[in-house]
Amino acid sequence: MTLVAGVDTSTQSTKVLVCDADTGAVVREGRAGHPDGTEVAPAHWWEAFQAATAGGLLDGVAAIGVGGQQHGMVLLDEAGEVVRDALLWNDTRSAGAATDLIAELSGGAGGWADAVGLVPVASFTVTKLRWVAEHEPAVAARAASVMLPHDWITHRLRAGGGDPTTDRGDASGTGYWSPATGEYRTDLLRLGFGRDLALPRVAGPAEVVGETAAGALLAAGTGDNMAAALGLGLGPGDLVVSLGTSGTVFGVSAAPIGDPTGTVAGFADATGLYLPLVATLNAARVLTAVAALLGVSLSTLDELALAAEPGAGGLTLLPYLDGERTPNRPDARGLLNGLTRGNASPSNLARAAYEGMLCGLADGLDAVRALGVPVRRVLLIGGAAASPAVRAIAPGLLGVPVSVPAPGEYVALGAARQAAWALRATPDAPAWPVSAVEAEGAATAGVREVYADVRDRADPLLH
Repeated sequence: MTLVAGVDTSTQSTKVLVCDADTGAVVREGRAGHPDGTEVAPAHWWEAFQAATAGGLLDGVAAIGVGGQQHGMVLLDEAGEVVRDALLWNDTRSAGAATDLIAELSGGAGGWADAVGLVPVASFTVTKLRWVAEHEPAVAARAASVMLPHDWITHRLRAGGGDPTTDRGDASGTGYWSPATGEYRTDLLRLGFGRDLALPRVAGPAEVVGETAAGALLAAGTGDNMAAALGLGLGPGDLVVSLGTSGTVFGVSAAPIGDPTGTVAGFADATGLYLPLVATLNAARVLTAVAALLGVSLSTLDELALAAEPGAGGLTLLPYLDGERTPNRPDARGLLNGLTRGNASPSNLARAAYEGMLCGLADGLDAVRALGVPVRRVLLIGGAAASPAVRAIAPGLLGVPVSVPAPGEYVALGAARQAAWALRATPDAPAWPVSAVEAEGAATAGVREVYADVRDRADPLLH
């Protein structure tokens, strides 16, 4: 059996899967946590990787791929040393910088969408570079290069040094690389940071970019959403709705996407195609927050939500608990609308939490479909996909058939599949099977319409 490994260096932890290169079957796995927060010293990721792979986890592994949280800004000096803690995708302090960058480029939001397939929001790397340049000039002056989290881990794994690399998927989330042309837009990097920085070379989808000290080949790696798409084997008409720390909606497109509204980010994928994506900051943690508010477990929250009628008796939750990225309201707060003595019950509040979270993602699905991406079915993944209430409510709100793949670490699995692809050097990634079950749920007439009305009227109250 030939073994490959996939690494998921996510916001909360590092997960490592060792898989059979031919079938994708998971042979062994490891995990270690990361510190909480919106900025973190990259050294913690390396420590977590070492802890997750301790005890010989990688023994006999022939190739490794790394999937990493997108957008994180890792600044390094001339010696390759990190100059400040990495700012992560969920750090919203650069929201003002995003607004400024849109105004400063000719054509505004449309100009950005044409140039790099996305419109700046606080998540994207280019806005974090602007924030550092403006607020930490001494740090900015020391910076010689910038990497993304997966780039940095891959570079640490590469024996003998060599030039840093990234891939087209993760590069497409920076704000200074164009999926349409396959080239960096160094003019936009300079617009953001004020001067040039050294950038990783963009490797091909199945390229070998080095070897580890143990002799395993290194795949190019990619961003977490791109790795998940690989792990799930997405095909035309498949859209993913991921319910993790953040919520995402994404699918494969044959052509690059540029959305001047900024709702859909026109990313590249890890295979040579494109991955239009909508992201929300608030997903599964909405459920944990409401469960904590009610003093119940998540399983009890499920039961409460399923006991309530669709529409939660008129309660609507706008779940912007951590600010929001889509819609772009980084300073927003959550809002509970329609509360009366008649509907003030734990079951209705629980139901409103699930419906609010899913309505925001249903809006994202509509936005992707409006740009010409076909939608045949939704694959529901992430921690909250295991929830019986999510499975019962999602089909009615999303309006298309919903399948739930078997529980798995699909980012790490996709990174492992990329490693197998690099190892085999075949034209296409190896075919690894993914099992799924159909979710069944009742219609939820009127729920999305009420949610949209509250969303559109609420903006002045959210700050």
